[in-house]
Amino acid sequence: MIKAIVTDIEGTTSSLSFVKDVLFPYAKENLPEYVMALAGEADVAEQLELVNKEVGRNLSLSEAIQQLQRWIDEDKKIAPLKNLQGMIWESGYVTEDFTGHVYEDAARNLSRWHEQGVKLYVYSSGSVKAQQLLFGFSDFDDLSVLFSGHFDTGIGQKQEIESYNKIVTSLQLPADEILFLSDIKQELDAAKAAGLHTCWLVRDSDELDGLAEHAQVKSFDDITLSQY
Repeated sequence: MIKAIVTDIEGTTSSLSFVKDVLFPYAKENLPEYVMALAGEADVAEQLELVNKEVGRNLSLSEAIQQLQRWIDEDKKIAPLKNLQGMIWESGYVTEDFTGHVYEDAARNLSRWHEQGVKLYVYSSGSVKAQQLLFGFSDFDDLSVLFSGHFDTGIGQKQEIESYNKIVTSLQLPADEILFLSDIKQELDAAKAAGLHTCWLVRDSDELDGLAEHAQVKSFDDITLSQY
């Protein structure tokens, strides 16, 4: 019996294009002004110091901004970049420059599972802060209340079995009572190797592969918890 669901975000609950075409460009465009205006604030200054440690030398403010923008272009998963992106995105959400994209079928079924007592968690390469913002300021208002916890790459990379072992330990449930949802096969492979049940979201595929190693669905409407 499934007692907890751990879900990915990009390509699973939310459109890949939202992150690629909205969030990343917004952070890159607004990063120079944001960092220059708030470089003296403790939170931003701390991230700039982490940038210096990452590159191994003290950068000028201009150099730090250029480095951060390069990391955005290269889609680097580096802590100070992710933290600053989260701060900039929070500003964008609060000022209603955008809302967090969540598929309607995902919002509806996550709400239904929550009402049924299933514990819901997020595991994404985006920071916990970014996850909370996306669901807290979603197209369907505040969905953050549905989730019991969040995991990011601080617990480990998403294609490593040990990451899922750590999640199992954290949830204090048997692995076979946890269902992991993702659109990435390698992540599903790692979760399955750790003993979790898996479900592969293939929203953009023309047809499902009945021989796939993981159950495939085109939307959250097609997920039946009783089959696990």
